[in-house]
Amino acid sequence: MVTHFSCTRCGKCCRDMKIPLSVAEAVKWLNRGHQVQLICEASPWPKDSNDEDPRAEHFKRRSFAVMSGSMHARVVAVLVANIAGACPNLSADMLCGIYDDRPLVCRIYPAEVNPLLALNPEKKLCPPEAWTTDKPPFQCNGNVISAGLVRDIETLRQADALDANLKSRLCVALNVADTGLVHEAVLVYSPAPDELLAALTLARDGNDVESMPAQWRFVSDRTETIEDLAANGGIAMRPRDAVGAAFQHFNFKREALFCSYPGRPDSLWRE
Repeated sequence: MVTHFSCTRCGKCCRDMKIPLSVAEAVKWLNRGHQVQLICEASPWPKDSNDEDPRAEHFKRRSFAVMSGSMHARVVAVLVANIAGACPNLSADMLCGIYDDRPLVCRIYPAEVNPLLALNPEKKLCPPEAWTTDKPPFQCNGNVISAGLVRDIETLRQADALDANLKSRLCVALNVADTGLVHEAVLVYSPAPDELLAALTLARDGNDVESMPAQWRFVSDRTETIEDLAANGGIAMRPRDAVGAAFQHFNFKREALFCSYPGRPDSLWRE
């Protein structure tokens, strides 16, 4: 099956978005005077986890190990350009003002960076006319055709994995140790640009930054989640109990990726 695509310059993918950035891209974005946020979600990760499951392996390669109480867990931290309205780099003629230096996520769109997700035009922002058969072939039998685009996708996947340890150090530098539970919610941190830039510099160059905080806490508005995490040795609390918290809590329910954690009901972990 061949999927055809060509950008129509509708600009929908350049508005009201959170664009994932590599650490290097985040530094560039901040130096241009734009806002970058940090999004955290985590999963319990017992030592006997089945890391051979492709979905679990994908999560593991882009996350870092932490402890929550006596419970092992892994955190995915994502740096994102916070776009409210039009992207600051979108010109009046709907062209990108930093086209040659645009983030990798922008370069590969509408392709998927997650190897476990199939491209579905109906879930993309591009209008129907971008996908008509008179447009150039974009993908064949699930494989991207352009060699350059394939390289960009692989570069992004590698950066995602290589940045994981840096993001662990970044969280220490920012004093970030609270997270949402994967499949249920995310926490969004919005540090001041100069603070985030200094923390990124310290995480990249500093030798005195520990690799992870002593303890992480899960934040949930679900009683059963809090009780279940606590019963298995984790630290969990409600958003309202996070006094002086510097994050926003967003419920983000989606299909679960992993098998149940021992002792936990499937209704909680495989929704």
